[in-house]
Amino acid sequence: MKTNLTLLALFVILPLVEILILIQVGGLIGALPTVGLVVATAVAGAWLLRRQGLATIARLKEEMDRGVLPAETLLEGAVLLVGGAMLLTPGFVTDAIGLMCLLPPTRRFMLSRLVVRILARSSRGAGPAGQRAGGRVIEGEYEVLREKH
Repeated sequence: MKTNLTLLALFVILPLVEILILIQVGGLIGALPTVGLVVATAVAGAWLLRRQGLATIARLKEEMDRGVLPAETLLEGAVLLVGGAMLLTPGFVTDAIGLMCLLPPTRRFMLSRLVVRILARSSRGAGPAGQRAGGRVIEGEYEVLREKH
C-alpha cells in the first residue's frame, strides 16, 4: 500500500505541484523568463551531472583497481542518475531535488538516511544473532575436504 501512495505522489501530485509553481512564477516574472529559468536549470544540471558523473566514474575505477568493493560509489552513481533525470524534468521542485542529488554533501546525507532506513527495515523482526523470527537454525558439523594433486 505504501508503494501505491509513493507512485501516486510521484506521477500525479508532483506534476500538479510543478504546474502550480510554474504558473505562479510565470505570473510573477512572465512566461519567457520562467521558461528561460527552467532551461537554464536543465543546462546547469547537465553540466553538474557530467562533472560529478566523471568524478564518480574515476573514483569507481580507482576503488576497483585497489580491490575495494565500490558499494558506496555505486550508490552515489545511482543517486546521480536520479538527480540527472530530475533536472531534465521541467519544474522547480524536481530541479531542487535533482540539485540535492548532484551536490556531494547533500547526496551523501541522502544516501546515509537511505541506508539507515533500509537497514532498519531489514532488521525488523530479527531475533538473536540477526536470525529472523520464526526461522529455523540447523546445527551440524562440517569437514573441509581438499583434493590432492
